[in-house]
Amino acid sequence: MDILVLIGRILFGALFLNSAIGHLTQSKAMAGYAASKKIPAAQATVLASGVLLLLGSVSVLFGLWADLGALLLLAFLVPTALFMHNFWTVSDPEARQADMIQFLKDMALAGASLMLLAFFAFAGDDLGLTFTGPLFNID
Repeated sequence: MDILVLIGRILFGALFLNSAIGHLTQSKAMAGYAASKKIPAAQATVLASGVLLLLGSVSVLFGLWADLGALLLLAFLVPTALFMHNFWTVSDPEARQADMIQFLKDMALAGASLMLLAFFAFAGDDLGLTFTGPLFNID
């Protein structure tokens, strides 16, 4: 089972690591989009979310308090879905559809992050191929 969890961690974490790199290296362009969505302090918010993504993805990828990493990714995904992909406010049908798809993707990934948080915290030190055990303990 350990190898399956490792492969899953790599596949899951790589998505967010790639996004973190984009947030940190293309923050100006992303801040423009965030500002168009009425996000306050768009540049600072993009950089802060990039750091959140980086910490969360590295934590999950390497098994460094992977439960905390999953929680950090959850903390990124829910506000992103609600504020950046608020399809219910969009009048253009194509833009509305695109935002709805992104909203649903983010919420599905938030659900997966929540399950990972529970899984890592419950499995504890029994889960192999990690650098640390969980930070949280769920019985």
